[in-house]
Amino acid sequence: MTTDYIFGSIITNGALTGGTLIIATLCSLVIGCFIAFMYTIKNNYSKSFIITLALLPAIVQMIIMLVNGNIGAGVAVAGTFSLVRFRSAPGSGKEITSIFLAMAAGLATGMGYIGVAAIFTVIITVANLILSSISFNGHGQEEKTLKITIPESLDFEGVFDDIFSRYTDKAELEEVKTSGMGSLYKLTYKIVLRQKASTKGMIDEIRQRNGNLEITCSRPVMVRAEEL
Repeated sequence: MTTDYIFGSIITNGALTGGTLIIATLCSLVIGCFIAFMYTIKNNYSKSFIITLALLPAIVQMIIMLVNGNIGAGVAVAGTFSLVRFRSAPGSGKEITSIFLAMAAGLATGMGYIGVAAIFTVIITVANLILSSISFNGHGQEEKTLKITIPESLDFEGVFDDIFSRYTDKAELEEVKTSGMGSLYKLTYKIVLRQKASTKGMIDEIRQRNGNLEITCSRPVMVRAEEL
């Protein structure tokens, strides 16, 4: 039946053959390239991350084929994968989702379920693209980390509240630390900018108040587990 070709496994009797390996690897590469291409739509990305997404399904597929039926090897591989997070920079939710999608596709092709891998990949990537295009009435605005350096003579408590009230929906002081032998304070805020609010306008107003010292506005800074 047609469904057997789509949802069935190309690996029969648990035996790995050269033809099966080539077919699974080529399909994994095609699926990986499709995932990588879909990620480039409406997302910021680096060349290395796109290459990783393209190759990850084939790598995972090969590992699954090699440990098929070997419990000891499977446990060793699981332990190896658990160490990856300590060797990788923290990423955004979309990046993590794409990596898990690539791994899931590799798992499926590694077990011979080529049709399942292809259908699942198309469904998830299209769903991700649709959800990324929905504004959710503005409630999905990105949280940013704002770092402001001020002189010790400036009382930092509430000094920027009026500016934040004009440019942000949320502004919380997360950290205060001294710098320059105590002559400077470095303030770290978590902020959510209002829709259509000008980041440049906010920074310009802060510069006038902090003596034109250093200001940084970036994506949220994540702390690694080993730094806690």
